[in-house]
Amino acid sequence: MRRSASLLRFSAAALALSAAALLAPASHAAAPGSTVPFLAHQALYELKLTKSRGNANVNAATGRILYNFTGSACEGYSSDFRQVSELNSGEDKTTLSDLRSTSWESGDGKSYRFKIDTQMNDNDPNKIDGIAEREGDHINVKLTLPAKKSIKLDGDIVFPTEQIHRIIAAAKEGKSVLELNVFDGSDTGEKVYSTLTVIGQAIPADRKVAEPDPSTSDDKMKALMRWPVTVSYFDKSEKASDGGEQTPVYAMSFELYENGVSRALALDYNDFVIAGAMSKLMVKETKACK
Repeated sequence: MRRSASLLRFSAAALALSAAALLAPASHAAAPGSTVPFLAHQALYELKLTKSRGNANVNAATGRILYNFTGSACEGYSSDFRQVSELNSGEDKTTLSDLRSTSWESGDGKSYRFKIDTQMNDNDPNKIDGIAEREGDHINVKLTLPAKKSIKLDGDIVFPTEQIHRIIAAAKEGKSVLELNVFDGSDTGEKVYSTLTVIGQAIPADRKVAEPDPSTSDDKMKALMRWPVTVSYFDKSEKASDGGEQTPVYAMSFELYENGVSRALALDYNDFVIAGAMSKLMVKETKACK
């Protein structure tokens, strides 16, 4: 296994998870045809290794994700995310990853602010700080970290919260596939991903789950629709070799409720797969738009 490459994918997927999978704060108050508001909450997820492929040399993986979300369509949406993970390799080496991310997205989806702090073991942290503004047919990104820089992105790119909004809208319309270009501020603050989302059939509320969690045992959550979703992330700057299919950098699978809460997380880094089980869910007060 190229360990450094796997750890980079590990951090990148964590960032995408913080921005997209845990809550869907859309650029509109709710998906078309829905009266279900997005839920402001704090969620805790327990991480563990479920699969190691080929020469991955990952014997164990543990960790936690703590996620906080607040906001509304009128004031914008804020999220705070922290993931602490420990990977143990067959060489008896341990790598501790500590990732912190905060972001804010305007209610109209035109502005996105992000700060990301990633640290591996005792190494100096990598910091990213920037803002992206949608202007006409393009997006302007201004970075202050890791270095001051301005870049221009195509206007068809969406921010992570709008990405999830469109997934929910597509699910409600009965669509099974959705393709989007996404910018989340990861890597060096310049990375753009092309994503392929596969949406399964809605899960009946009375279906028994193998591993219940606070979302499946809550009566209000049971009354909501949810769908199995898999999102594959591809490096938009790379192309498949020899005319073959491009391999995703990573993929995320989860069950997505129509109020934006996600459960049964699975992060596939190609070399290994980590599952995230929700252990706590605390609902927060949401201020209605005036």
